[in-house]
Amino acid sequence: MSRHMQTSYLEDVRLVRRPRTRLVLSLLIVSLLIAPLVLNRFLIGELSLIMIYGIASIGLMLLVGYSGQLSLGHAAFLAIGAYAHTLLLTSQIPLIMALLGGGTAAGVAGLLVALPAVRMSGVYVAIVTLTFALICEQLLIHWRAVTGGFGGISVPSPLVLGFDFSKPMAFYLLCLSLLTVTLVVAANLVRGRSGRAWVAIRESELAARSMGIPVAAYKVLAFGVSGFFTGIAGALFAHHLGYLSPDAFRYPTSVLLLLMVVVGGLGSLQGALIGAVAVGLLPQGLAVLKDTLPPALGEQPGLEPGLFGLVLVATIIFEPAGLYGRWRHLVGAARSFPLRADSERRSPTGHDMP
Repeated sequence: MSRHMQTSYLEDVRLVRRPRTRLVLSLLIVSLLIAPLVLNRFLIGELSLIMIYGIASIGLMLLVGYSGQLSLGHAAFLAIGAYAHTLLLTSQIPLIMALLGGGTAAGVAGLLVALPAVRMSGVYVAIVTLTFALICEQLLIHWRAVTGGFGGISVPSPLVLGFDFSKPMAFYLLCLSLLTVTLVVAANLVRGRSGRAWVAIRESELAARSMGIPVAAYKVLAFGVSGFFTGIAGALFAHHLGYLSPDAFRYPTSVLLLLMVVVGGLGSLQGALIGAVAVGLLPQGLAVLKDTLPPALGEQPGLEPGLFGLVLVATIIFEPAGLYGRWRHLVGAARSFPLRADSERRSPTGHDMP
């Protein structure tokens, strides 16, 4: 992996340290701003959905990729954010406050889930989050006075000072703005004390405790922050759907979010975004593939979850560092060619190993 030699102390506080990276990010931002001017309505909607997935993926990455706490129930936080946001809008709460309210509701739920989860580790944490998601799903179905049950509830139009953000281009810019803010906040978190503590806990809880890190407190914080970001994504997801029902927040949605962080590359915010793009395009790719497959195969139920599971297993076996880890490996090899040995051992998060 390539190394960057620092030439100034100011580089320690910069979010983007390399001039080349700043140039690439600038071009990317300009491209995203121009995109809605040249794309049709459908593609703008798909890009908006990928950005929503990007926010949720960042939230899950903080929990799974940085603090090492496996979650199989993040669809519940997505649902809490969506329903809380919708109910606040219905009560004539302004859009920005409703967005923050949806994120806060999901963040509080994350703190509550963390209370039993921090006493466990490994697969038991996953079981706790999965149980929470199943309980939340049943509440959405049976608490008809609030959620409407299977009948669902309509999502009011997102209005700010009379301007309607439900229009495709306006909603796209709203999603892009919130994704940018989420990415900047998350980047500052992982570069600060909390991020270093999460990484220490991920690598070894015993070593973290021996260094004086309050492990339980930082685990609870990871759940709360992760839930908050996922709740923000859920609020935007509600507007993307236009109508909420429990079917949109079932277990496959949790698997989809987990697939994003694993495929993108655990332990990096860039991996969260790359995973959101790669996995977010899978359903559309599968829809195209179904048209070319024989009807006996293309019309089989469960084809999409099966494909997601296959991609997840293949990534774990053949590319444990994810797409971003592979990209960093290739860039590092290209920069040091022909002196670099290509048989370098790597950790599952894409970092070099001795």
